[in-house]
Amino acid sequence: MTVRVGVVQFPGSNCELDVLEAVRMLGGSAEVVWHKDTALRGIDALIIPGGFAHGDYLRPGALAQFSPIMESVAQFAAEGGPIVGICNGFQVLTEVGLLPGALCQNEGLKFLCRTEWVRVETSSSAITQNIEPGTELAIPINHFSGNYVASPDTLAELADEGRIVLRYVDNPNGSADDIAAICSQEGNVVGLMPHPERAIDVLLGSADGIPLLSSLLQVAGP
Repeated sequence: MTVRVGVVQFPGSNCELDVLEAVRMLGGSAEVVWHKDTALRGIDALIIPGGFAHGDYLRPGALAQFSPIMESVAQFAAEGGPIVGICNGFQVLTEVGLLPGALCQNEGLKFLCRTEWVRVETSSSAITQNIEPGTELAIPINHFSGNYVASPDTLAELADEGRIVLRYVDNPNGSADDIAAICSQEGNVVGLMPHPERAIDVLLGSADGIPLLSSLLQVAGP
């Protein structure tokens, strides 16, 4: 059975087509879920792509909590459905409370668009199944507000519970504890700042996003 992946699109999303193409290339079925929809209709996994949801007014991702689809997204997460928020999608997941912490402006107040090395810290998340911890991957970043911050207690909890999914090898944006990705306690909700959908072909610079997205399809499959 082909895994059906819903890609949530907000006004201002701009990476949804990249995500659709990547999922289809890896054998999944991908379709856009508009932010005003109220049901997911048989979706096996969700990806919230990068961009500028609602123009990033107030702050990145802040207005997404008022979109009708988010009630279904929260229910899907509570039922154990795999959800991945990429870049702006990570910001959305923190704003709606599905992941702790927040994404603030980069250290140095510079927009960053380049490939960074990240290290896999756990194989117990929706995007790192069957990836050996310690594996280093070259994945592009593209953000101005990717500096992950959280209280000391939250950071300690994330570390103690094995919920830090990826760390930057050379921290580009000031993120606390070099965090590039985290997950929920159950591991089914993941937020990451790097863009795996932009690393699916070595001719484009890297194919290291493939194991991350393939893991999602595997987790969501029968």
